[in-house]
Amino acid sequence: MKKQLKYNVVPQISSIQDMLLKSAEKFGSRSALTDLSNTPINTLTYNQLLSAVLKFGNALSKLGLKEKTHVAVISENRVQWCISYLTCMCFNLVVVPIDKNLHLNEILNIIYESDSEAIIFSEQLESTLREKASVLKKLKYYISMDLKEKTDGFFSMPELIKNNEERAIKKLPKIKPDELAEIIFTSGSLGRAKGVMLSQANISANLVSMVSMFLITPEDRFLSVLPIHHTYECTCGFLCPIYAGSSVFYARSLRTITDDLQNVQATMMLGVPLLFDKMFKRVYKTIKEDKVKSLIIPPLIKASNVFELFGWKNFKKTIFKELHNKFGGSIRAFIAGGAAPDPEVAKGLRELGFNFRQGYGLTETSPIIALNQFDNFKDNAAGFPLPNVEIVINKPDAEGVGEIFAKGKNVMIGYYNNEQMTKEAFEDGWFKTGDIGYFDDEGFLHVSGRKKNVIIAKNGKNVFPEEIEDMLIKSPYVLETIVYGEKDPKQDEIIAAQIVVDAETFIEYSEAKKVKITNELINQIIAEEVKKTNSQLSSYKQIKKFYIREREFEKTTTQKVKRYLFKPDENQQ
Repeated sequence: MKKQLKYNVVPQISSIQDMLLKSAEKFGSRSALTDLSNTPINTLTYNQLLSAVLKFGNALSKLGLKEKTHVAVISENRVQWCISYLTCMCFNLVVVPIDKNLHLNEILNIIYESDSEAIIFSEQLESTLREKASVLKKLKYYISMDLKEKTDGFFSMPELIKNNEERAIKKLPKIKPDELAEIIFTSGSLGRAKGVMLSQANISANLVSMVSMFLITPEDRFLSVLPIHHTYECTCGFLCPIYAGSSVFYARSLRTITDDLQNVQATMMLGVPLLFDKMFKRVYKTIKEDKVKSLIIPPLIKASNVFELFGWKNFKKTIFKELHNKFGGSIRAFIAGGAAPDPEVAKGLRELGFNFRQGYGLTETSPIIALNQFDNFKDNAAGFPLPNVEIVINKPDAEGVGEIFAKGKNVMIGYYNNEQMTKEAFEDGWFKTGDIGYFDDEGFLHVSGRKKNVIIAKNGKNVFPEEIEDMLIKSPYVLETIVYGEKDPKQDEIIAAQIVVDAETFIEYSEAKKVKITNELINQIIAEEVKKTNSQLSSYKQIKKFYIREREFEKTTTQKVKRYLFKPDENQQ
């Protein structure tokens, strides 16, 4: 029987500009954003955040940036990233967030394909941008977050903010919420990168729906650890707290998470499953290595489960206080997204008194479309559809399983400069997620896996096999290849490749080097070619295993490999 859901009453907003103005008015002197690392603009209240946005926006206007100019933003998580993003939203510019960890070639591709005319960046990219300026001919404005003053044509963001007046809020441009406001590119080689177009109305609708389902308050303190360019962290870990009047603290690094949680006494932390898996394993390893704890804690867990059945909800936090204090002692919830978490990890953390919830969505949906509520959840489910979001299972099989289709104000405008791909993404007004799933009897959405061949890395990022194949096939020793995800007992899912070697090239090599072709020689050379390919890829995309395939793949009449006929266990040696 489907559950009747209860929703929170939350403020309505029409745009991100509207959100910032309302939050500054309501939460003015409260802490908004803080870097735990040393940065030029380290901490801001809500009033100071609005002031910085107004000053920076006016400075950009004076430089010559007109409304709808595309502005790339690339840096580590920091307050200045947030100022840059909000300035674009408030001054009707189109923001293009870029993953700083992408390979240089991918970064250049996105800058080019996004038609960015300005870029705001941190110092780690400065030398590269100076070197590649002649290639990036569309870029007119280079703005460094770290320069103290303008140097050799590169502007200083702190200087621009300091030297410009705030000017009246009424000077802000009028926002048309349904127009393009953000382009989020998947990584990809030239011509393959896919830019998701979002409007301020898309993102605003998602914020209102999320908080109406999972209440965030001004007392919440978020520790931000995930890359902020990612829609999950940007919407849920940055904009959502600003909408609710919470405080956000940017962790120094992944290594300092535990110390940072303690320092800020965080109440909320978003993460991908891999992060929580490591946390869970570390906690239980500590317990097992302590003879006393290994004997005491299991029966305490059983006892606390009984107490909770009778309504004593804080009993676990009381008896496991020492453990909770290691994480700051104030955690209200850990929230997982980006990929499906292990239900056993969720259960294990909850048995120690930590609330663990998950949601589900895609970049194309701003991103959340389903969410588990604080007091209404299942460890193995994606959650309930958000209010004002419709989800249906298209062409369900006998067990109710089919492709997940979604509809709502949070669904993207389309893909940038790609009408055909946009058309293919929709069916009768429904967005096709490409995920397979089903609803259970209580109305929880469950996601079973991907319909297409996209591989979801454990860190939550998408890996596109075609991109890796395009690079690998450039080797003269590789005739054909298919890249795919393979289950691995040590690393969960890894990137694997089946490779058909080019016989002609190996024969030429054999004759030139006067060596005999053996399986050992083939594996040695292909291993080197895979290594070369990996050197051009981000770590989560790198090929971990390869197999030499004897037969060529089946192809269409246009010589395209019939991927759907591919069997990973076929011809593996």
